[in-house]
Amino acid sequence: MVELNGTLIAQIVNFLILVGILTKFAYKPLMKALEDRQKKIADSIDSAERERQEAQQLKLNYQQQLSDARAEAQAIVEKAEKLAEETKEQILKEARLESARILKNVQSEVARERELALAQIKGEVVMLSIAAAAKIIDKNLDAETNANLVSNFIEQLDTQKNGGLPC
Repeated sequence: MVELNGTLIAQIVNFLILVGILTKFAYKPLMKALEDRQKKIADSIDSAERERQEAQQLKLNYQQQLSDARAEAQAIVEKAEKLAEETKEQILKEARLESARILKNVQSEVARERELALAQIKGEVVMLSIAAAAKIIDKNLDAETNANLVSNFIEQLDTQKNGGLPC
């Protein structure tokens, strides 16, 4: 068993003094350092969590902005397509109107040319008829009587559509 002697008591006293000194000078600063480190780690974890949440929020914001930008781009494309279609329709409408106007002008010009050609043909027919009639009757009536006679004959042909003339 253990003997209780002066050495043992001195060792116990020395041990208790050493524990007291270590407690005062080593344990408390060590515990404080551990506590500070624990606090620093907890702060780092909190900071990392806040930054993660901020990053998540930024990601959501960027995704929303990207979605908005895509929607805006789609709206711009649709607007451009609509404007192009309207412009196409306007150009086609103007082309149709211009075509109709040109066709009307051409038809008017053709009608004028036809009337002019018919008038020239009538004049030539009158002159040929007068010349033929003068040769046939060998007697030349005055020019006014001849012209009236032939004009009346041609008008009768026009109203009856005799003689195959298109006038």
